[in-house]
Amino acid sequence: MPLKNWLLVSDIPYEGTFYKKFPHIYNIYCIGMIACISGLMFGFDISSMSSMIGTDAYKDYFNRPDSLTQGGITASMAGGSFLGSVISPNFTDTFGRKVSLHICATLWIIGCILQSAAQNQGMLIAGRVIAGMGIGFGSSAAPVYCSEIAPPKIRGTISGLFQFSVTVGIMVLFYVGYGCHFIESTAAFRITWGLQMVPGLILLVGVFFIPESPRWLANRDRWEEASKIVANVVANGDVENEQVRFQLDEIKEQVMIDAAAKNFSYKDLFRKKTLPKTIVGVSAQMWQQLCGMNVMMYYIVYIFNMAGYTGNTNLVASSIQYVLNVIMTIPALFLIDKVGRRPVLLVGGIFMAIWLFSVAGILATYSEPAPGGVGGDDTVTIQIPSDKSSAAKGVIASSYLFVCSFAPTWGIGIWIYCSEIFNNMERAKGSAVSAATNWAFNFALAMFVPSAFKNISWKTYIVFGVFSVALTIQTFFMFPETRGKTLEEIDQMWTDNIPAWKTGSYIPQLPIMEDEEGNKLGLLGRPQHLEEARSNEKGLIDHSDSNTNSNRSITK
Repeated sequence: MPLKNWLLVSDIPYEGTFYKKFPHIYNIYCIGMIACISGLMFGFDISSMSSMIGTDAYKDYFNRPDSLTQGGITASMAGGSFLGSVISPNFTDTFGRKVSLHICATLWIIGCILQSAAQNQGMLIAGRVIAGMGIGFGSSAAPVYCSEIAPPKIRGTISGLFQFSVTVGIMVLFYVGYGCHFIESTAAFRITWGLQMVPGLILLVGVFFIPESPRWLANRDRWEEASKIVANVVANGDVENEQVRFQLDEIKEQVMIDAAAKNFSYKDLFRKKTLPKTIVGVSAQMWQQLCGMNVMMYYIVYIFNMAGYTGNTNLVASSIQYVLNVIMTIPALFLIDKVGRRPVLLVGGIFMAIWLFSVAGILATYSEPAPGGVGGDDTVTIQIPSDKSSAAKGVIASSYLFVCSFAPTWGIGIWIYCSEIFNNMERAKGSAVSAATNWAFNFALAMFVPSAFKNISWKTYIVFGVFSVALTIQTFFMFPETRGKTLEEIDQMWTDNIPAWKTGSYIPQLPIMEDEEGNKLGLLGRPQHLEEARSNEKGLIDHSDSNTNSNRSITK
């Protein structure tokens, strides 16, 4: 395929925007990869701490922080992310999705500089808070942007690139940290944290070359730009393509609906009509934290200490789960649009509970108290003796299997899901509140899990196992299926109040509306010619015999 066709670089500037001098890439996979670099940054931060907290260079320079202090240092990034995700909708809605991504990159770079140059705990925490604010912007804006620009057929794949980027970032920087931990000076952590700037710099430049969200442009009455973007992304610039016309008409209808309820605020998320979506979005992000995965990521070194692994062996064993996290996310990028969201989340919840209870059971049966902590670290108060290696291997295997259960289900599914369930008017603020919930629980867990390990040891896993059972039950009764539906159809599904377990076979009956020129916008059901257009990769079908769509308007 010629490079020009692959990149689809447009030389038509968008008037009135800061980005008008830059050509744009319209290949949807390239767009998704650039936007989701913010996920890579998130992953970098997770493993940059987990790979350092066990090293002597880190402990000695930062005065050997106790469990509560280390929890505060680790949690500071999540605290900043919470703040960033709450602030971000004001920028995302007002200035566009791209501006929020640029803010994400800028804050991240500043935070990384402060971390790399940290002279004390306070400076380190400040750097992590600022970098976290950048991640808060990115975790709100990137999934929203991807869900709004991707065609329905591959929306799950494109939106899932965010979580895939997180897993790659975790793995890559853990191995960087592992290599640097052999350095005995402070360069061990300064090099690791300094290298975190690289994806921020790439995102800072890359955002100039991706188009703005067509749904955001449509809400700003910039229909010509919106239609060009949809046409370029979906059909190589063919504005008469059936899929393009269908998507633009649905966007236009949703914009008209949104216009009747302007000035949407945070409190509107909790009104009767929107509350069910808000509950699902908030619950989904809460459960992603309470299932225990980030405990595995942030404090995997402690977990393997309990299993009797120390020193270099601990780090090597810990790194395997990061590789598994990446490997298991790859097939999920494609399966989630084929299997659906609900089955993936339900199966994931069941298996995560099994492996968490397994870890708890093995530690409860075979571990012994470790007075003074393992290796002088009072966070780890139990350890499996060396003569019970089979039990230790059981803990490690269960931990790996937990990661393999999480990565293709609750790992990738939630960021996709929470960007789909809100309509145009609600999406930025709804996604921000959902992401803020994720970061609030991330902060709480990062802060208090070390204390939990210290005080209740293996019982910590019982708590997370119970949470996994609870999330599975709520998913069955409250989480609707969104696979294969346009964002506007998903909104109609909420309006029709369909029970969650029946939404897989739901066919939306979209309301018929007219634009100011009298053109019909809605579709009563889904006519066959649109089904054909949807199932056709390029949408190039001869509809000369059909006049049902001849008067549809795609530009204002």
